[in-house]
Amino acid sequence: MPNDEQVKTISSSDAWQLIQDDPRSLMVDVRSHMEFLFIGHPAGAINIPWIDEPDWNINPNFAVEVRKLILGGLDHHKSGHNVPVLLICRSGKRSLEAGELLLKEGFHDVYNIEEGFEGELDDNHHRSTLGGWRFAGLPWEQC
Repeated sequence: MPNDEQVKTISSSDAWQLIQDDPRSLMVDVRSHMEFLFIGHPAGAINIPWIDEPDWNINPNFAVEVRKLILGGLDHHKSGHNVPVLLICRSGKRSLEAGELLLKEGFHDVYNIEEGFEGELDDNHHRSTLGGWRFAGLPWEQC
């Protein structure tokens, strides 16, 4: 039977509140390793790139890697898919694609954080000035 569920869109602030309300929530930053390390990331996010250097191909193991995190102790239900999975990227586009794959792979509670970590470009071609996790003043860290 095909999965007719959709990825839920959620604001950065609502995502933060969901994480506070349900500590089992898993936030996955789907940006490349370099973006995650050098630009910064939401505090507590786990990096599983959707696409990554050097070839910039879609990660064929993305759903498996997310499932391993969940089955590794976050979910106490037999299905392994009851944990809210929140996905974030730079602006909300890659994370939506990754979320759609997770639904196809049997996940049910999948969220895409709209505007991502940095939001869209402003008129001066800068990010983090119009929207996104950092713009909202939510906890983040940088390596």
